[in-house]
Amino acid sequence: MNRIKKLFASKETRDYFMSTHFWGPAANWLIPIAAIADIKRDPKYISGKMTFALCLYSLCFMRFAWKVQPRNLLLLGCHFTNEGAQLTQYYRFLEYNYWTKKDEQK
Repeated sequence: MNRIKKLFASKETRDYFMSTHFWGPAANWLIPIAAIADIKRDPKYISGKMTFALCLYSLCFMRFAWKVQPRNLLLLGCHFTNEGAQLTQYYRFLEYNYWTKKDEQK
């Protein structure tokens, strides 16, 4: 228990939790959370252009999070999750708009 107290009392830990290296990815988690929450919604509301843009955005920031020193694994995890969620949404968009017949849609 003392080790944990020392860890959270250290200057390095305080500096990390008060930096954009932590708060940027923490706030950014709202994007994949929203995409995951929308997986059950009707696919007619999905914007194909926006979903594609978010896929590219997450790919770029995954690379950035890996290349920046020190590596930002929180940001990498956030964008990895977002990439999976956006690809799922994009698949649903394509299936609804291009792969199913209009009479089969709800």
